[in-house]
Amino acid sequence: METRFRARALAAALAAGLSAAHAHDTWFAPLPADPQGGVALALGTGNQFPVHESGIGIQHLLYSGCRHEPGGTPLALQRTGDAPTALNLRVRAERGLPLSCWAQTSSFDVELGDDKIAVYFKDIQAPQAVRDAWAQMRARGVKWKERYTKHARIELNPGASAAQPVNMAMDVLLEAPQRTPRRGDTLQFRVLRNGQPLPDFAVELRGDKLPIGVWRKTDGEGRVRIPAPLPGRWVLRGTELRLSEREPDVWESRFVTLAFEISDGDKPQRQADNSDTPNARSISQMPAIPAINTEPPAITARR
Repeated sequence: METRFRARALAAALAAGLSAAHAHDTWFAPLPADPQGGVALALGTGNQFPVHESGIGIQHLLYSGCRHEPGGTPLALQRTGDAPTALNLRVRAERGLPLSCWAQTSSFDVELGDDKIAVYFKDIQAPQAVRDAWAQMRARGVKWKERYTKHARIELNPGASAAQPVNMAMDVLLEAPQRTPRRGDTLQFRVLRNGQPLPDFAVELRGDKLPIGVWRKTDGEGRVRIPAPLPGRWVLRGTELRLSEREPDVWESRFVTLAFEISDGDKPQRQADNSDTPNARSISQMPAIPAINTEPPAITARR
C-alpha cells in the first residue's frame, strides 16, 4: 500500500512539473448575457483550453476592440470586473449580429531553466531551426531569455468581419465559413504576422470536449484547412518563436488564439451565453511594440 501511494505521489509530482513548464495561452470565452445589455466576455490565461487559471489586468491590454462588420466603427471593450481566473469585459454591441473582438497585451520578459525548454518546444511544435539555434546557444552557456506578447481573438456568429485582419501583431482569420461553423464544414484559417501571411507555422485546434488537439501547418499563403469536428467551443492556437533582431541571445515569442464555436447544425445558433468559463482601450493605429514592462501580478507567464 505504501509503495503504491509513493508511486502515485511521484507520478502526480511529475505531472505537475510538466504542466508548469507548458506554454500558457490567453483566450476569450463567452459569458452569460450582460444584464446591462451588450455582450459579455472573459479574457484569461490557462495551461490548457478551456480552463482559465488567471486573469489579465486591463492596463496591460495594448490594443483591444470589437466590430460588427469589416471597416465598421470599432467598439470599446469595457472592464466589468476581475474574476479570480479572468478579466470580465463587456461591449455595447447588438446581440445576435456577427461580432469580432480582439486584444493584444504588452510585452513581458521571462527566463527559463534549461530543463523546461524541451517541454516548451513540444508544446508549441517549435521548428527545427529554433531547436538548432537553442542547441548552439546552450553550448555557449547562454541562458534562456524571452520576451513574449499575447494576441487573442473571438468570433461570435461569424460573418464577413471574421475574415478581415485587425490591428494586432499576430492575427488569425476565420475565412470560411462566414457563419457559425457546423460539424462537417471545412474550416479555413489564415495566420498573419505584421499583416502578412505566415507560412509553415504550426497551429493546434483544441476543443472543450476532447483531451487532445489537432496539429496542422500553414501553407505558403498562411492558410490551413481543417474539417470541423464535434460541436462545442474551440480555439485555434499557435506560438511564433524567433531570435530577436534587436538584442543578442534573446528570444521573442508571439502567442495567438482564435476562439469560436461549432454548432450541431440542427439547433438555432447561440449568442455568447456559455457559462463554462471558471470564474481597453479602443482600437488605434499600431505603433511599434513598446519597451518591455514588468510582468504584472495579474497575469501568468506560461510557467
